Amino acid sequence: MINLQFVPQSEFDRIKTLNIASETKTALFATCCRLNTLYAIKQAGSGHIGSSFSSLDIVSWLFLNELRLPQDIYYSSKGHDVPGLYAVLIGMGLLECDRLHTLRRLNGLPGHPDVSTPYIESNTGSLGMGISKAKGMVRANRLLGKNGHIYVLTGDGELQEGQFWESLQSTVNHGLNEIIVIIDHNKIQSDTWVEKVSDLGNLEKKLAAFGWYVERCDGHDLKALSEVMARLKTVTDRPKIVIADTIKGKGVSFMEHTAMEPNQRLYRFHSGAPDDEAYTKGAAELINTANTILKQQGLESLVLETRIAPERVIPEGLERLIPAYSQALIEQGDRNSNLVVLDADLVLDCGLIPFEEKYPERFFECGIAEQDMVSQAGGMALKGLLPVVHSFACFLSTRPNEQIYNNATEKTKIIYVGSLAGLLPGGPGHSHQSVRDISALGAIPNLIAIEPSCAAEVSLALDYCVNRTSSSSYLRLVSIPCQIPYQLPAGYQLELGKGVALTEGEDAILFGYGPVLLPQAYYAAKLLKENYNLSLKVVNLPWLNYVNLDWLGQIMQGYKKVFTLDNHYIIGGQGDRIACALSELGLSEKVQVKKFGVLDIPKCGQNDEVLIAHRLDAQSLAADITDIIRNS
Repeated sequence: MINLQFVPQSEFDRIKTLNIASETKTALFATCCRLNTLYAIKQAGSGHIGSSFSSLDIVSWLFLNELRLPQDIYYSSKGHDVPGLYAVLIGMGLLECDRLHTLRRLNGLPGHPDVSTPYIESNTGSLGMGISKAKGMVRANRLLGKNGHIYVLTGDGELQEGQFWESLQSTVNHGLNEIIVIIDHNKIQSDTWVEKVSDLGNLEKKLAAFGWYVERCDGHDLKALSEVMARLKTVTDRPKIVIADTIKGKGVSFMEHTAMEPNQRLYRFHSGAPDDEAYTKGAAELINTANTILKQQGLESLVLETRIAPERVIPEGLERLIPAYSQALIEQGDRNSNLVVLDADLVLDCGLIPFEEKYPERFFECGIAEQDMVSQAGGMALKGLLPVVHSFACFLSTRPNEQIYNNATEKTKIIYVGSLAGLLPGGPGHSHQSVRDISALGAIPNLIAIEPSCAAEVSLALDYCVNRTSSSSYLRLVSIPCQIPYQLPAGYQLELGKGVALTEGEDAILFGYGPVLLPQAYYAAKLLKENYNLSLKVVNLPWLNYVNLDWLGQIMQGYKKVFTLDNHYIIGGQGDRIACALSELGLSEKVQVKKFGVLDIPKCGQNDEVLIAHRLDAQSLAADITDIIRNS
C-alpha cells in the first residue's frame, strides 16, 4: 500500500487570496486540482484522468475569473471530466472538502455528472445533449425573467454525435445568444485519435457556417484564453463557440497524449485508476509543478495531507466474459467469411482488438455515432453480409433504437452486442448502468435477446446467434470479472426459450440470468438452506425475451412460489415475460409471483455497495424470499 496525497481546503483558500497575476493563480489552482483529481481516481479505483486533465485549465479559469454565480451556469456535456470538475468545486469551496474522498462511492460523488450534486447543472448520458439542454435553460430563463450565460463544455469525440450538429442551427435562428460552448479539443476520443476515426476537418469554418461566432486558442495558454473570453463579452448578437486546443492528460508528462508513440493504437489513461507507480510518479510531478510556481512567487510550498490507499483484494477464480467473447468472435470469423464487425469507439472495452488485427478488412470503426453505425450495418445486411455491431448496452439499445427497428422491418439478420450491461459496475453511475436495454429491445420483431451466465455460455450464445437462428439477436454481456459458483451441465446446449436448473429445491423456484445476479441467487439458495431450512431451485434462463411454454409448464410442476431476478428494471425485464407466460399457461391464479430487480435509478458506488443498496445481494435476497414464503 502507498500513501496518497491531496491538497486540503486551507491551501486552496490560501491560493485564492494570493495577490498574483490571474493567469499564474489559475495555473497554480488547476495544478492543485489535477493532484486532487488523481488522488480521487486512485482512491476510487476508477475514473477518467485524461479528460479531466485536458479541461482543468479551462474549468479553473471559468470558476475563478468568469462565472457570476448563481446567475451564470456551467456544465459539462462530455461528462468524463467530472472528477476534475469536482476538484474545482471543492477548491472553490462550493462542495465540502470531505467529498473528495467519496468519488464513485455510495451516496458520494457519482462517476458521471448527476444533478443530485450541488453545482452539477445537468446529467450526462449519450453524448451530444449539452447544447440542446442549454437552449432549454435559456428559454426557461427568459420566461422566468432571469439573466445569465450558459457555458457548456463538449468533447471533440462528442462532435461525431448527430445531436450536436442538430442543435447548432436553431440556436442561431432563435437568437439564443447567452450560450457559450467550449470544445475541449484534446484530439483523443475513448480509444484512439479523433482524426483516425472521423476527422473533424476545418472545424472553424463548419461551426461558423451555422452562424456561430467562433474563436480558437490553446486551452492551456491562460493568457490566450483570458483574451478570448474578453472578446466574447463584446459579441452579443450570436451564440459563441471556443475551440480550445488541449492535451489529453495535460500536467503529467507521461500521461499526456503527446507522449504516445507515433504508431500507438490506444491512449492508456482514458479510463481506470493509475497503478501505484504511475500514481506516485504523477503526483510527484504535479507537486513539483505547484511548488515551482509558488517558489517563483516567493511563497511557501504546498502543505499536503495524506491517506493510505485502500487495499483492493481481487478474488481468485474470476471469470471474464469479454475475453471469452473476443475468442468466440475470432472463431466465428474464421468459419464465416461474410461476418463483419462494427464498433462505436469501444474497441478495447468490447474485446475487438484481436478480430481487428486478424481481419482488418472486415472491421469497421464507426466512432461515437451509434445511429450511423446501426444503419451502416443495415446496409451491409441488405447486401448479404452478417454484421456484428458493438457498443455499450446503455448506448446501443437506446440511441439507435429506431434504426434497429428499421433494420428489423427489412427482415435481414444482424447481431447486436451490448457490453457493460446491467447494474454493475456501479462506479460510472446511471448513465452507464444499462438497466433498460431488455425493455428497449425486447419488443423488436424477429430479435432474440440472450445473456450468458458464464464464460462457457458466451461461445454457445454467439454460435447460436451466428449459426443456429435466422433471426437477428441481441447478445447482452457483463463486462466486469465475476465469481461463478456454479457449472453448466456436461453437454449443455442452448435451446430457444429453455433454461437449466443450477440448484435443486422444493419450496420455491427462481428464474434468473447472467453472471452478476445468478451467483447471488445461488448463494442465497445456500443461505436459505443453512439458515432457514428452505430449499430454492435456481434456474438459469439466458433467453431474455422468449420463454418456451412447454418447458416452463414442466419445470413449474409442484411449485406455488415463483421468483424472478432481473439485472434490469423490473418493468420490461425477463420477469414480465415469465409472468405473462405463466398467465398463458393458466397458472397465474395458482402460483404467487414475486419479481426482484431494479426499482429506481441505479445507485452509484462500489459493486458490493450497489447490490446491497438495491437489495439484490445474496443476504437481502435470502431474507426477502424467506419473508415471502413464510408470510403468504
